[in-house]
Amino acid sequence: MVGLMIPVHSTLIPLFSLFQKLGLIDHPLSILLSYTAFIDIYGALTALTIAAALPAAASIVWTSWRNGITPMPSSYLVRRAVAEELNRTGEGGLLVESGSGWGTLGIHLGKRCKGWRVEGVENSPLPLAASKIAAWLAARKQRRAGDADGFSVSFRKGDIYDVSYREARAVVCYLYPGAMKRLSPLLAEQLSPGAFVVSVCFALPDWQPERVITCGDLYRTRIYVYKCATSSLLPERLRDQKRTF
Repeated sequence: MVGLMIPVHSTLIPLFSLFQKLGLIDHPLSILLSYTAFIDIYGALTALTIAAALPAAASIVWTSWRNGITPMPSSYLVRRAVAEELNRTGEGGLLVESGSGWGTLGIHLGKRCKGWRVEGVENSPLPLAASKIAAWLAARKQRRAGDADGFSVSFRKGDIYDVSYREARAVVCYLYPGAMKRLSPLLAEQLSPGAFVVSVCFALPDWQPERVITCGDLYRTRIYVYKCATSSLLPERLRDQKRTF
């Protein structure tokens, strides 16, 4: 006990002397009480942080298990490549990001792809909340810089297999093979001819890409660019899926 008290004592005495000269305290007990209060506040804040972090972590784990994938932010090189491909199309309109995660890709596209109205769909609560805050901050920054025209990015809670893609002129996704297999007939049924699909990492089964780009990042990430054709031009297997889905 004595050994523990010596460091505290040697720390408190100089502090008391300093505070006494400044007229902040008039008794050694005052600084001791302040020190104790600080420890109590620090402990309470730590407990509150842990209490808030545990449900958030549990939410991410549960949603990741249900979705089959953990929300992962895309790298800058991938975001830049996707934006370049969308700008290459010369199109504009509604762009749906299927599984928008933390919102990094959607916000980047909103900044770099003029003419597109980005709408992200995500069902994981914490990444969705973070993406909404990030979009609000990005819009505020754009307004302050006088460059708010054309920046339209929003995120909403939803199931990527239940939302409508009928009004979309482009769909962007960074998912996994099982999700791409489920989305394939949905997009074939709902997208109008000439609409684009840009997929990061994973190809759409039974679709023929117009372009495949390999990024210069560590993982040599591939980006698949598709242009939706008329139903009569789709592969027979995909037409069957479309009829029976």
